[in-house]
Amino acid sequence: MQDFADELAALRQRHAEAAGYLKVDELRARRPQLETEASRPDLWDDPDAARRVTAELSSVSDDLDRYDALGERISDAETLFQLAREEDDDSVEGEIAAAVAALAADFEALELRSLFTGEHDVGDAICDVQAGEGGTDAQDWAEMLLRMYQRWADRRGFDVEIDDISPGAEAGISSASFIVKGRYAYGLLKAEHGVHRLVRMSPFNAQGKRQTAFAALEVTPFMEDVITEVDIDEKDLRIDTYRSSGAGGQHVNVTDSAVRITHLPTGVVTSCQNERSQHQNKDRAMQILRAKLAELERQKRVDELNAIKGEQRSVGFGSQIRSYVLQPYQMVKDLRSEYETGNVEGVLDGDLDGLMEAYLRWQRGAALQA
Repeated sequence: MQDFADELAALRQRHAEAAGYLKVDELRARRPQLETEASRPDLWDDPDAARRVTAELSSVSDDLDRYDALGERISDAETLFQLAREEDDDSVEGEIAAAVAALAADFEALELRSLFTGEHDVGDAICDVQAGEGGTDAQDWAEMLLRMYQRWADRRGFDVEIDDISPGAEAGISSASFIVKGRYAYGLLKAEHGVHRLVRMSPFNAQGKRQTAFAALEVTPFMEDVITEVDIDEKDLRIDTYRSSGAGGQHVNVTDSAVRITHLPTGVVTSCQNERSQHQNKDRAMQILRAKLAELERQKRVDELNAIKGEQRSVGFGSQIRSYVLQPYQMVKDLRSEYETGNVEGVLDGDLDGLMEAYLRWQRGAALQA
């Protein structure tokens, strides 16, 4: 009979650590409060508040149920191992080994939560794809990135709402704005913020030469309640309306109702064209603008603190964060975490979890060394 004592002790230790990063004691105190709020007869008199309460209750219950279930499964494995050892029964060795392996895999997934330390990591994300240098190839690359993140979101069960798409001159897109909604969407997608480099045999080059193209992804936390935190003077805005430029259908509303808002002091631009009316498009664009200005102010404070401490940021916006090489070999490599994979097709089809987790671990390591 194999001795599983060390493996089970390690799992029990990981379960104890999970109580810390999941903040189990706080969640147990919070759940009855949320249950009381959720049961109020007048809860849905304020739909926004009701959605926040029910969403928080769902996430708190999910975390506690998952934590408790892991503890029960460890106890079951420990009991089975003790009985088997006492009775010298080798017949359940495979069952115990499978249970230990499954628990270890589940803890690997759960421990990703410990890497989310940012204030807004749990929330949704505003994403902007922008074609860079590389002409038509760059615009095609921007569209490939948009598809990659849509596929990734689908894999995780997240929702994607496309607010604005500007088609490229010959192919692809010059830019796109979209929101990814799901728990920890921002915490994961912040790993993608920066410039992405593609190297391939260009389908737009008559000589079939290798081409390098660049596209950037900007990621901003989307917080519903940020509207009350950011004060915007109407005199600082330029609001333009225009006819949306997509193919219509489910993504854009092909009328003159599309809205573009420019915040003149900062140069931040937001736009929306997929809502049913100009008024709705304006409200959505303003909501995104407030979120971006809040993030801009937060980043300004971070930069000021870094300047005082004399620290240099490892990665700044506009610097190349990752290379996707299709020719002469196949490899995706993140230049911050040094994570690399030869499964380029899988990555472009949305298999990004390994890259994102490697970035989060790199980020935590860099913070600990700072």
